[in-house]
Amino acid sequence: MNTNTLQNINVGVDTGKSQLDIYIRPLDIYFTVPNNEKAISDAIKTIQKHRPQRVVIEATGRLEMPFILACDKADLPYVIANPLHVKRFAGAIGQRAKNDRLDAALIAHYAEAIQPKLTQLKSENIRLISDLVTRHNQLLSMQTMEKNRIQVLPQSLASSIKPILTALKNQITKIEEKITKLIDTCPEYQAKNELLQSMPGVGKIVAASIISNVPELGYITNKQASSLIGVAPITRESGRLKGKRMIQGGRAQVRTVLYMAMMSAIQCNPIFKATYERLLAVGKPKKVAIVACMRKMVVILNSMLRDGVMWDKGSAKN
Repeated sequence: MNTNTLQNINVGVDTGKSQLDIYIRPLDIYFTVPNNEKAISDAIKTIQKHRPQRVVIEATGRLEMPFILACDKADLPYVIANPLHVKRFAGAIGQRAKNDRLDAALIAHYAEAIQPKLTQLKSENIRLISDLVTRHNQLLSMQTMEKNRIQVLPQSLASSIKPILTALKNQITKIEEKITKLIDTCPEYQAKNELLQSMPGVGKIVAASIISNVPELGYITNKQASSLIGVAPITRESGRLKGKRMIQGGRAQVRTVLYMAMMSAIQCNPIFKATYERLLAVGKPKKVAIVACMRKMVVILNSMLRDGVMWDKGSAKN
């Protein structure tokens, strides 16, 4: 009998740009490999020998993806962990020391103690749509910065910005076209896209971000949807202390595009405009009012996808 089957084997992987640090708990096995395809393949073979219950790696802005794709291909049970959750776990167990080995061991300990839910890899098209939305947001930020610069620079320098703005505009258009083509490849994406964009203020980028980053929308409660995107206020009260409620966590990319969408929606959508103006009238700060409107938008979109219905102004008032 393989003794590993009698043990709760968990693997922690600390990701770096050039190296992966891997710790297998409770066997106290530690090794490092370069963060490249061949070395990852060898590491996967070593990990498979121990039949782990889960392999946990932190989300590190795509550096973890080659390893995750290899785990998925090898049918290894894996988790892409939120770094904040691992950090809080370290605080809970009183671990302050830090180096690559300790970080990998900490992640393995987190896997064993918390037993986080296994991650299911999104389809290739969904991942690509998400990446395109991220790049679209980056280009929009660059475009805004260049537009701000052109207003304050001397004419002799401002003229150098115009070709950059033209190039950015062309790239933004190309990305939007790619997103549209990818959504058109799947009837499910098309149906969701049509429902989402029926709401005034929700455009193709907002719809694409929701489709690719919040596939749960339409299958969860309104409270869960608000928490998932990070627009649910967190209460901070203890005894006599009554702190300000604030939003935290959630899926940042979606929250960012929803914020931009709401800036438009409070102008063109009478439901959100009325809510926004009502909150301002009772003294709420503008950002607080916008986030409240975002939360209302998430709740309505969740209901629309759940029921398979288009935007209806009358129903949205309820």
